[in-house]
Amino acid sequence: MWKRLIVGSGIVLCVSLLSTFALDRWIGWKTAPYIYDDLAALPERQVGVVLGTAKYYRVGALNQYYLFRIQGAINAYNGGKVSYLLLSGDNALQSYNEPMTMRRDLIAAGISPSDIVLDYAGFRTLDSIVRTRKVFDTNDFTIITQRFHCERALFIAMYMGIQAQCYAVPSPKNMMTIRLREVGARLGTLFDLYILKREPRFLGPLVPIPAEHKIAKDEPDYPAVPPPRIAQYVRQSTR
Repeated sequence: MWKRLIVGSGIVLCVSLLSTFALDRWIGWKTAPYIYDDLAALPERQVGVVLGTAKYYRVGALNQYYLFRIQGAINAYNGGKVSYLLLSGDNALQSYNEPMTMRRDLIAAGISPSDIVLDYAGFRTLDSIVRTRKVFDTNDFTIITQRFHCERALFIAMYMGIQAQCYAVPSPKNMMTIRLREVGARLGTLFDLYILKREPRFLGPLVPIPAEHKIAKDEPDYPAVPPPRIAQYVRQSTR
């Protein structure tokens, strides 16, 4: 009896692992045609959506995922690939404001404030993608993030009937832990889309791009990282 139980459990475990791997690769395969690593090959779009992440790790070091996304946004804007940058991130705590932090760093790099729009309710990737269409009235845009994140974001967009593409910025080395977490995030996304039919936590009134977007002067954020320092971190991380 115990032998059968062990064998049965092993079979279930193997099938579960294979199914998880297959679903992970299916998402990657399905979204691959819409991901661009080369900026020169990236088709032009009016809006670039920069998906937020923390600027610093808990230990206080600069987050290289953040730096690569900021540099990617700068390159896409200066290269004429996008005209506006929609910064979508978490603003759940008074002391933590991803969109404002990104805005400050981008302005320090020379991006015009009038071409920057903030989405304070991008709590999850699903929120960021769906709100871009339903709140900011944009259905054809460029997502800016790492390739593994591009795949999940584009899968959400495709499910929702959104015509998005993604500019895949570099990833830091030694990202095995993040990649394993991404597998779980993809399973969660499938559950959200196909089972729960989940919508963004907040929607709100329509705010088309371009439009005037007022920024409160007392919004909390982190000090800006000087553009040369961002470029230096990017060069060091890609060696």
